[in-house]
Amino acid sequence: MARFDIYKYGSKAVPLVIDVQADLLSDLNTCAVIPLVPEKMAMKEALPKLKPIIQIDGIKYILMTTDIGTVTRSSLGKHIANVENDYRQKITEAIDFLFQGF
Repeated sequence: MARFDIYKYGSKAVPLVIDVQADLLSDLNTCAVIPLVPEKMAMKEALPKLKPIIQIDGIKYILMTTDIGTVTRSSLGKHIANVENDYRQKITEAIDFLFQGF
């Protein structure tokens, strides 16, 4: 399990989550995640800096940064992808904007 890994999550409203916790803390039983919601379901939520769009397997999702939370690692479903190379900057900026306002 690594930072920026995407996992299936057992919810219709939140089909995917992204692990945003530092790899250094990967031995903890919980991890910080941000839900990924299909763009079609959350179009009004699209705010480029706070809630960027992330594309996975040709489907656009909105990173619901304001819904950040923790889950047990055992509740994460199947690993889907790692998006560090493509989206690290956008995700980090969204988290910084949420907590620091810039």
